[in-house]
Amino acid sequence: MAMNVYLDNSASTRLLPSVLDAMLPYFHEHYGNASSLHSAGREAREAIDRARATIAAALGAAPQEIVFTSGGTESNNMAIKGVAFANKDRGRHIIVSAIEHDCVLNSCRWLTGQGFRVSLLPVDESGLVDVWQLAEAIQHDTILVSVMHANNEIGTIEPIEEIGELCRRRGVYFHSDACQSFTRLPIDVSRQAVDLLTINAHKIHGPKGVGALYIREGTRITAWQHGGGHEGGMRSSTENVPGIVGFAAAAKLCSDEADSQMPRLAALRDRIIERVLGSVGGAYLNGHRTRRLPTNVNLGFHGLEGDAIRLLLELDAAGIAVSTGSACSANESENKPSHVLRAIGRNAVEARGAVRVSLGLDNTEEEVEYFLETLTRTVEDLRSISSARLGGH
Repeated sequence: MAMNVYLDNSASTRLLPSVLDAMLPYFHEHYGNASSLHSAGREAREAIDRARATIAAALGAAPQEIVFTSGGTESNNMAIKGVAFANKDRGRHIIVSAIEHDCVLNSCRWLTGQGFRVSLLPVDESGLVDVWQLAEAIQHDTILVSVMHANNEIGTIEPIEEIGELCRRRGVYFHSDACQSFTRLPIDVSRQAVDLLTINAHKIHGPKGVGALYIREGTRITAWQHGGGHEGGMRSSTENVPGIVGFAAAAKLCSDEADSQMPRLAALRDRIIERVLGSVGGAYLNGHRTRRLPTNVNLGFHGLEGDAIRLLLELDAAGIAVSTGSACSANESENKPSHVLRAIGRNAVEARGAVRVSLGLDNTEEEVEYFLETLTRTVEDLRSISSARLGGH
């Protein structure tokens, strides 16, 4: 019997019931504007203050260092552009890894038209940045380095603590996109010497449309959105109180359960990798084998890369949701090769043909077994069709 199995948690996660329960009162009971001085406004402001303290504690930060935004894309834009324009008097050179999210890469492309220089830092075949290469790339006018904590497509975990230490020694700001790693990996912005860090809610079983940017106190950054001076003047716009409350509830829940849930999910991840590589002919893994998110598996199948969309649709017909890469990039073109897979050395065909499986708190052993059985059968069927097609010629 077919099951409904959601394995696209890197794209978005299910809002947990307890998170929804925390949000509901701020839609219809405590609905005041957090900038208003009356009691309804004060209730909303107090809820935001509590949420800010919760998020800060999860990062090892101070509450005043957390700025709430509409999500990861806005936070990354704010970090990259805000630091660039605030520090252009001392330099116009920025370094980012070649496998950053499109919102970072496209922000940097835009900055090149504003007189900034951007260097793309290569990665190795598993997606890892070489810290020594980064050290050589830093120049006298480098003002910012941006390297994500863990990649959204292949799950590779970057050495951000070493990168942070290097940037601190060289007097360069360090920004890291931690949307995929927040609550899944330990984060301590002081120990890891991060100056700016991006997180969002809908990757951790919270609501869509809310995120945050950690900005270390003393960081030179200019506001990118102007208005009434909300969020300490860094992000003018009436705060999304229910979303912020939900973000904090999700962050606390996932942080509290990380010690038990992440090892469980890592075991499911390893079961998928070992079974697929061991029993499905032509299967290969993208990304680092062990230095990867506990929730991420990125697979390719030699000779079937051109059938990746069909594989995805066949799995979908069986009730299984996976993806072929980043959900944001999928909106541009289903035929666009993944810049991440190209950066780790995959050819243009392979870079179009990966299947990303990403686990969440809801996933069970039974669901993983159903996925593995269905995937094995579907790949075999597609190989038979491909062989018959080639034989016909």
